[in-house]
Amino acid sequence: MMSRVLILTASLLVPLAALADESRPFAAPATVQSVAPSGIGSLGQVTLSLGIVLAVIFGAAWVLRRVRGFSKATGGTLDVLADLPLGQKERAVLIRCGKTQLLLGVAPGRISTLHILAEPIETVSAGGGTPETAKPSFHALLMRSLGK
Repeated sequence: MMSRVLILTASLLVPLAALADESRPFAAPATVQSVAPSGIGSLGQVTLSLGIVLAVIFGAAWVLRRVRGFSKATGGTLDVLADLPLGQKERAVLIRCGKTQLLLGVAPGRISTLHILAEPIETVSAGGGTPETAKPSFHALLMRSLGK
């Protein structure tokens, strides 16, 4: 009986001993593959990919800047009626809140109420306006400045 146990144990240990390789340390990789140096072609491919990604980012930013003007809702309780740039970062904004119109001064980090209008000002809407409130054309301004 004892000899059978020894034979069985030996038969299990012989294949395990064959798997163990004494020339390498425990848990070391079997082979180390050398990595070939990258050529100029792969550098060009990376540069082209980076250029495409940057172009997509700048294109998306340009589209979002253009489309942002179309998202203004009208007919709500708060509307921007007019916007006039006064400087590089400053502007005057005429808004309507309910039936009241406010003239606001907008600067970086600050918004100030310049005036609360007692009577609402008629503004030109996209649907048209009265000739008195409409902006004159360039041709009309030129003719007026030439005295004709």
